[in-house]
Amino acid sequence: MSNDHVSNYLCIGCPLGCRLEVEDDNKGDVVEVRGFTCKKGKIYGEQEHTDPKRMVTTTVRVIGGRWDKLPVKTKAPIPKDLVLKICTQLREITMEAPVSMGNIICKNILDTGVDIVASRDMPVNS
Repeated sequence: MSNDHVSNYLCIGCPLGCRLEVEDDNKGDVVEVRGFTCKKGKIYGEQEHTDPKRMVTTTVRVIGGRWDKLPVKTKAPIPKDLVLKICTQLREITMEAPVSMGNIICKNILDTGVDIVASRDMPVNS
């Protein structure tokens, strides 16, 4: 009988949505990934099991813009356990129009090394 532990994940690495089984050695080290049909699935399973990360897409308030909210996103994936903290911090931010897509809204959010950027242009309300 094995002392290993198995966790299940739904892969989002490609459109197939494979059901993955990731077996670890009870110390967190991955022993085997099963159920993937492409290389992305194996990589995703290992990453999700050892250090899950997510992209964050949300909005911040904007003053003087065509719309009241500016869509923003993380420039890279961040640790999954920081998603809610980042969203809470972004609720405190208000931008002033105009804003260009790609402008940095918040540099190095929560010391992750990841910037928050505008994901669309926000023209001035005319």
